[in-house]
Amino acid sequence: MTLPKPIALTCGEPAGIGPELAVAAWRLLGGHIPFAYLGAPDHLPEDTPVQIISDLSEVPDAVTQGVPVLPIAFDGPRVAGKAQSKQAQGVIDAIETAVRLVQSGDASAICTLPIHKQALQEGAGFAYPGHTEFLSALAGGADVVMMLASEQLRVVPVTIHIPIKDVPDALTADLLETRIRITHRALKDQFGIADPRLAVAGLNPHAGEGGRMGREDLDMILPVIQKLEDEGMAITGPISADTMFHSEARRHYDSAICMYHDQALIPIKTLDFDKGVNVTLGLPFIRTSPDHGTAFDIAGKGFANPSSTIEALKMAWHMAGGSF
Repeated sequence: MTLPKPIALTCGEPAGIGPELAVAAWRLLGGHIPFAYLGAPDHLPEDTPVQIISDLSEVPDAVTQGVPVLPIAFDGPRVAGKAQSKQAQGVIDAIETAVRLVQSGDASAICTLPIHKQALQEGAGFAYPGHTEFLSALAGGADVVMMLASEQLRVVPVTIHIPIKDVPDALTADLLETRIRITHRALKDQFGIADPRLAVAGLNPHAGEGGRMGREDLDMILPVIQKLEDEGMAITGPISADTMFHSEARRHYDSAICMYHDQALIPIKTLDFDKGVNVTLGLPFIRTSPDHGTAFDIAGKGFANPSSTIEALKMAWHMAGGSF
């Protein structure tokens, strides 16, 4: 069987825990999942066995000897816990290089370590709200969806980083339908689920309780679900969010579609806080990421938990067709 090409692991913010996580992941996965770290070799922890590469075709041999590093130029050394705006361009270059590699077929997927948006904005005029939007732009403006996934649950928030008071106005039938269609297609194409089952949460308590607690569930969410169900999609809802996430309920769907950020993220972080993976759906390539930030407060101290990064690499590998 032909194995997928290696995964491109971008360095993220050097001052955060990313470099430590990359090494910890290599120590566990290096002999099983080939990946290359795109960043500065001297930003990795001291005494890290490093294998400098110039091409990802060298990764399968290099990864058995050390962390394969495709060098990216950075301005100065890493200072753990303190972001330096002068290093912003290196972070951006690593992401752009990873996209070129996956678009050319030299990499099977991208896994991104956490970035620090303020440093990128101050140091390089970074014009995007975050990683996802930048990757969408690099992919030609693809319409993308954020999924949080673990072995126990997959969730997709329809609206993301906006105040609760703005959710009802932002939540439109077109947006909901688009998010559902992208999720359904990705579950088939990237997760290998032949007939995905989707469960859609209501916006209001008790999914509006027949209109007594708001009309959005009846007037906007339900018609979208009925339209997609009539097309043959296996989809149910709107369901009261307080009954969707216990173990028996989760057996009946492959992904939950949620109306806002916390409705989606609280359940998955309660069930599997350390192993949740951020997956960007809708891109023309595979992208995963650990579901946490740069953690400046513990950077360089040697006890950052690599579980989410390890799961992100494993999920990217599985989505690319590899086994572990």
